[in-house]
Amino acid sequence: MTDLTQQPPPDGLTGRLAHPRYPRSSAYDARWIVDHQMGPHPLWLLEWLAPALGLDTLPPGARVLDLGCGRALTSVFLAREYDLQVTAADLWIRPEENARQVAEAGVADRVLPVYAEAHDLPFGEGSFDAVVSIDAYQYFGTSDLYLPTLTRLLKPGGRIGVVVPALREEIDGVEPPEHLKPHWDPGFWAFHSPVWWHRHWTRSGAVEVGTADWQPDGWRDWLLWSEVCAEESQDEFMAGMARESVALLRADQGRALGFARVVGRRV
Repeated sequence: MTDLTQQPPPDGLTGRLAHPRYPRSSAYDARWIVDHQMGPHPLWLLEWLAPALGLDTLPPGARVLDLGCGRALTSVFLAREYDLQVTAADLWIRPEENARQVAEAGVADRVLPVYAEAHDLPFGEGSFDAVVSIDAYQYFGTSDLYLPTLTRLLKPGGRIGVVVPALREEIDGVEPPEHLKPHWDPGFWAFHSPVWWHRHWTRSGAVEVGTADWQPDGWRDWLLWSEVCAEESQDEFMAGMARESVALLRADQGRALGFARVVGRRV
């Protein structure tokens, strides 16, 4: 079993990534997170989501769907920090890979990795007490028809909480902001403002929205994390993605880009 409690490594990662706003995340081995990341720091984002979603109020053993879990860092965190039973669903990472990951983290009894596509989830109605999605919901959740099909998996009154890359305000027209044009990817059109997400979820009729807000200085956290991953990632593909994020965020300086969290309760 891997000891995820941080010890100061010689490369100084612990110091660089010890964040006062995320004390629980900062207790995890920084090298483990860097080596298994697939984008913005997943534990920082989940720790920001947790109070709005009320994770501390869920009873031990409550069933949670971690949708788009990547390499299951968030699933491990949910199991270890909140004593939840987690279904770790992802399309890109094979469940056997994540099974090894959660076993090494000592939570194989509380995390079940599965292969699943977000539009074809193999679970029954009312299967979960909560649904969590970190840096994934923007890939599939912008459709007007999606949220009602997902929330059927929640028990009545069950909660859903997501954190997504976001825009401070919606972009008018069909062109990105001038300062972002050299870095723009068509996939960024899936980024929306907290106001947009509040309206999107409310008009679905599937949830009562409790939170839809902007992360203060989230872009600074994103930039710091990307700078570290660009230097420290041992996966050249992930290091390259981090370098692209660094260029994007330095060009933006918080004018347009950051993160939104959205929380709702099944009606």
